[in-house]
Amino acid sequence: MKNNYVKRTQKDYSMSFKLQVVQEIEQGLLTRTQAIEKYGIQARSTIRTWLKKYGKFDYNFTINQVMSKTPEQRILELEQQVKLLEKQKARAEYLADRADKKVILFDMMIDIAEEEFNIPIRKKSVPELSKDIVEKNNKQ
Repeated sequence: MKNNYVKRTQKDYSMSFKLQVVQEIEQGLLTRTQAIEKYGIQARSTIRTWLKKYGKFDYNFTINQVMSKTPEQRILELEQQVKLLEKQKARAEYLADRADKKVILFDMMIDIAEEEFNIPIRKKSVPELSKDIVEKNNKQ
């Protein structure tokens, strides 16, 4: 079994390639490990160097390990999410109620305008049209 390992240097990668990888990582499209697998980059330190040189964030002060949250922290976080969702629901209900009231008001305004000016504003549906269509379809 042959080993196909080829040692690469920073010069083996184009600037546009480096910037593309950095951008994908910073946008959260890929993790460092996923970028290594996807693009065949041989070392994590290569990507770390690119992030430090070309990235938008200060990677010298980032923590490499994600700290797990305690159950109490997770509960507080979820309670905050519930409160936010309740506020969003209340706002949506308020807007829906307001829209319903607007519809009623506009409907009343049209009724008044039709009576005052003695002109039909609303379009009347034509049931004969639908009957004609049904008859044509039956003949075919």
